[in-house]
Amino acid sequence: MANVLTDARSIRIKGRSFLAVVLTPDLPFEEWLVRLDDLASRSAGFFLGRPVVLDVSDLQADRALLKSMIAALAERNVRIMGIEGARPSQLDATMPPGMTGGRPAPDVEVTETAPAPAKGSAPKAEEPVQVVAPQVITRAPLSSIVLHEPVRSGQSIIFPEGDVTIIGSVASGAEVIAGGSIHIYGALRGRALAGSVGNASARIFCRKLEAELLAIDGIYKTADDLPADLRGHSAQLWLENDAIMASRLI
Repeated sequence: MANVLTDARSIRIKGRSFLAVVLTPDLPFEEWLVRLDDLASRSAGFFLGRPVVLDVSDLQADRALLKSMIAALAERNVRIMGIEGARPSQLDATMPPGMTGGRPAPDVEVTETAPAPAKGSAPKAEEPVQVVAPQVITRAPLSSIVLHEPVRSGQSIIFPEGDVTIIGSVASGAEVIAGGSIHIYGALRGRALAGSVGNASARIFCRKLEAELLAIDGIYKTADDLPADLRGHSAQLWLENDAIMASRLI
């Protein structure tokens, strides 16, 4: 009786990068938590459902301190997906994995071998395992995107490759995250985070400033920090000496 063998099928393993918030605590950790609680209270839901990487590159922290940090953040519903800058001796199996800076990765195809023949059938000569080299697809880099509709509450626009331009408004509860600058030809009522991948020269422009939270290269301002004479007016914001500066647009 002939045995029907399933043809070898390939398994596609994709490389993909995701944008995560990176928290860089400093010591004393308790004082840093107070500042984090202040940010969370003034921008409710900012960390909700968002992947977070804990960067401890500049800290002299042992395993016990790292565990206490992770536990304290978990109590605040901040989920740590990985730890950057930690030595292997500082981590154990109960902690999030160590991570390094994310980089794009190509798709990889892994070819399965055919299943073993059924019992009683004639043995088949062993075939060499085929190694399929990953196929790298090169795409032209994007530098900007333009959205011709408003960003509604609950939506997130994430474009780490460059600038984001929105022909419309950004509603309260919505957010725009760009690797470059952000241009909003309408009211900015939600959150805008420019220079998200380390671009201190990024700027934020909007027709009407009513933002919940603004950030450039990780430096942030909440609604309470905005000057009263800027609210409701067209404005631009930029980074200068690790401080966000703002002015009205004519």
